Amino acid sequence: MSRRRRRWYWIPALAFLGLMTFNVQRLLRAEPPTRPRAGDVAAATRISPPPTGTTDERQPPPPDGTVSGPGVVEPAAPETRVGVAVAGTIATIAVREGERVEAGAVIAELTSTIEQAQLEAAEADVEAARAQLDRAVRGSRGDDVRAAIADAEAATARAELSRGVASRVATAAQAGGATADELDRAQRQAEADASAARAADARRAAVLAGSRREDIRLARAQLVAAEARRDQARGARERLIVRAPIAGEILQLKFRAGEYYQPGSEPLAVLGDTSRLTVRMDVDERDVGRVALGAAVTVRANAFPGRELAGHVVELGRRMGRKNVRTDEPAERNDTKILEVVISIDDPSGLVVGQRVTCYVTAPAVARAP
Repeated sequence: MSRRRRRWYWIPALAFLGLMTFNVQRLLRAEPPTRPRAGDVAAATRISPPPTGTTDERQPPPPDGTVSGPGVVEPAAPETRVGVAVAGTIATIAVREGERVEAGAVIAELTSTIEQAQLEAAEADVEAARAQLDRAVRGSRGDDVRAAIADAEAATARAELSRGVASRVATAAQAGGATADELDRAQRQAEADASAARAADARRAAVLAGSRREDIRLARAQLVAAEARRDQARGARERLIVRAPIAGEILQLKFRAGEYYQPGSEPLAVLGDTSRLTVRMDVDERDVGRVALGAAVTVRANAFPGRELAGHVVELGRRMGRKNVRTDEPAERNDTKILEVVISIDDPSGLVVGQRVTCYVTAPAVARAP
């Protein structure tokens, strides 16, 4: 009895397995649909107008035969990021964002109290060294010469007077009218005055002869050293002044007066030549072969609905790289490689540096095989 029951248990299991096999074979033999349903097509082509009071920011579909891609507006020449080689507190900001400056114009200046004092001291040393050299080259003035001659004549007169006094004291000592001590003092005074006369005469001769060549070379060397110290102090002072390396427009100021600047963190200012604007476009690697120099380009910007800017390709990149422009679309691929293409705009009025746009490059016609 138990064996018969076990045989009946296999019957439902075999029936269920056969039904599943039949359904799987049916699904495998079924052909996938090749045409969308009419309702789906109508829903996909439906155009929904924007809500009342709002602007439709959606771009129209790209023209046929074009290569589309995002781009960003930038100056014709690469932006210049200006900084300082030393750290310090920003004392003044001499420009404003949007202001045009010439090359060499002062943009900002760091605190320079110590450097300014060192420069003034070095300039004073240069003036002193220059005066010393002038004295050595020109020699003594007329008044100094006359004074030296007068001193020499006075010293000679004193020497002659002392020699006469010593002679009379010696005569008196022989007759017993003067002591030996008085004679000794008179002779010593005569010798001292004679030495003083010789020294005064030597000074007179030196004044008349002028400065020695060694003194002139020494004075010149001291002047050169003083000028070198002045130039060094001036260079240290100049390093604290930020100047515009090129003529252009101040696009961004990232610091304010009173803030501390540290080299290597970020630029103090961003400068660019906005007299001519271009667009740098990202071309997907699969479309690189369809873009050529001189190709016509249409540029659209969300800020100007319905306006199309005409331009042409002026530069093609030489190396593939990562994307520069993000469209923030959910389906955007960020891992794809792109080629940078520079586009010259015929009339870039209204565009702003850093503004995102959409570019459509006219691709050359491709001949189809018969």
